[in-house]
Amino acid sequence: MIELEGVPELIDPVMVAAFEGWNDAGDAASTAVAHLEREWKGEVFAALDAEDYYDFQVNRPTVFMDGGVRKITWPTTRLSVVRVGGEKPRDLVLVRGIEPSMRWRSFCNELLGFAHELGVELVVILGALLGDTPHTRPVPVSGVTSDPDLAQRMDLEETKYEGPTGIVGVLQEACTHAGVPAVSLWAAVPHYVSQPPNPKATLALLNRLEDLLDLRIPQGELPEDARAWQVGVDQLAAEDSEVAEYVQTLEEARDTAELPEASGEAIAREFERYLRRRDVSPPGGGHATADGGDASYLRDSPGGKARPTRQPPKPGPSGATEGSSEDSAEGSAGGPAEGSSEGGDDYTSED
Repeated sequence: MIELEGVPELIDPVMVAAFEGWNDAGDAASTAVAHLEREWKGEVFAALDAEDYYDFQVNRPTVFMDGGVRKITWPTTRLSVVRVGGEKPRDLVLVRGIEPSMRWRSFCNELLGFAHELGVELVVILGALLGDTPHTRPVPVSGVTSDPDLAQRMDLEETKYEGPTGIVGVLQEACTHAGVPAVSLWAAVPHYVSQPPNPKATLALLNRLEDLLDLRIPQGELPEDARAWQVGVDQLAAEDSEVAEYVQTLEEARDTAELPEASGEAIAREFERYLRRRDVSPPGGGHATADGGDASYLRDSPGGKARPTRQPPKPGPSGATEGSSEDSAEGSAGGPAEGSSEGGDDYTSED
């Protein structure tokens, strides 16, 4: 552990974590934590030693110039803290980095050591998966936990997943065995338009985090970015009749599956969020895929613009991602994007 600053004294802290790589389709989860850091001006106080957990041939360090001196930024996982104001202020410990290449148990133990030292009362891990969900509908976000009592108390699903897992699943289980309450929030990203960024999925994760923690998160430019993203994908999909037909099939399956869920409780949650956004007190979520299969994408063309594939995959089961979670998030192999600097630490050395 490389300690960059003194550990602060925190108020009712909650740890919110996200990791680039297999559990971060469209970079939706890591971008959500980055948004919290940016909006609340997070202060980094520690970073894990990159030598302990990362294969630099998979996640390469980057070189940059600082006042005419070449320095290196190493891929790692950083911890920062933000203070959420209001009538009941509280602190968020933000963990953002890259899925480690090795020593996952030691990695989780080190994070849990900090959680214990800081008095963290709850760990929330954000993830994103590829699924059979249309880009034109609200992003499904599932909340899961391994703790039956926590599932009942916070209206979450109790995970029953069996199969390959990523660092999100490993960290959640480590929390459970350590007696630390832990929740995972999963956003389903359309598999046919999976390249980052996906501001719509990021916004959906932040909205669900708001509901879970009962706080207000400043959205900044995310709503506008999400609208622009959807318009752009609409235009790209419209250029290919097969893609447009496939999207329509997904829409019909999604609408049919979710019709019973348009309950008074769901409407009440949306109304409370609407009021909270206006400072009015309410009355009284390759990458992991939903089915473990290969995904088709709107691929980058030589000119750098995303293009629809000419032969979209056939739609899978309508319920593959809806109401799912890590149960559906884990099942295919993939890895962190090479050369990513999003999770780089502030520890530098001259080249």
